[in-house]
Amino acid sequence: MALQEEFEKQGNWLFTYRSFLPIIILLIGTVFYLRTELYPETFFLEETPYEIYFERLCLFISLFGLVIRIYTVGHTSANTSGRNTTEQIADSINTTGIYSLVRHPLYLGNFFMWLGIALLCGNIWFVIIFCLFYWVYYERIMFAEEQFLRKKFGENYIEWSEKTPAFIPNLKFKNFVKPGLQFSWKKVLKKEKNGLAAVFLIFAFFDVIGELIERHTHFDYFLILVCIATFFLYLILKYLKKHTNILNESGR
Repeated sequence: MALQEEFEKQGNWLFTYRSFLPIIILLIGTVFYLRTELYPETFFLEETPYEIYFERLCLFISLFGLVIRIYTVGHTSANTSGRNTTEQIADSINTTGIYSLVRHPLYLGNFFMWLGIALLCGNIWFVIIFCLFYWVYYERIMFAEEQFLRKKFGENYIEWSEKTPAFIPNLKFKNFVKPGLQFSWKKVLKKEKNGLAAVFLIFAFFDVIGELIERHTHFDYFLILVCIATFFLYLILKYLKKHTNILNESGR
């Protein structure tokens, strides 16, 4: 099998099972986080007044990634950017909005969401391993997606891809093209409720286990309250999505 076909085959397989990647990262990250809490001397900010600021920075990075996803999803039409796992789907090419700056903004958003969590673990080697693993993993997926789009849309796709970087955005905003669709909060609430709840749940989880290991009760109650609020919001949105048409929007 030629390398190109092998990359595409691997990418399609990884695309199908990409929802398991967060579980792997979380499990490994938890081990490193526990190690940092048990051996605070391994992380220079552990048990210092600056630790809380570092944790807030990590949360900000994760939320920044979520904002990228929200902006991306909010301006896309149906059957383009989504969470489908069975096969590649694309009724059209997204070329406006953030897609005029980067070809894979959702994966860019995912990277920042998980980078914040990786940094929170307080181990530089885990951060480096995460970055390398993420790149190898998603490089295959991006390759497979682009092969699919190239075959389906031909020259239209090639023309757009030649002037738009794959992963690192083109920050020359003179190339920015206004989104073709208005922002849809309904689509965002329907599609991104998982990410919002997951970010605060993971950060609250790490905060609680960290305090318990140190035999402290200085819990971050603000973080815990936001975690509870986003969890209930997730349940409400999940119910609305399953049992009503409130979040449905034609063409989105």
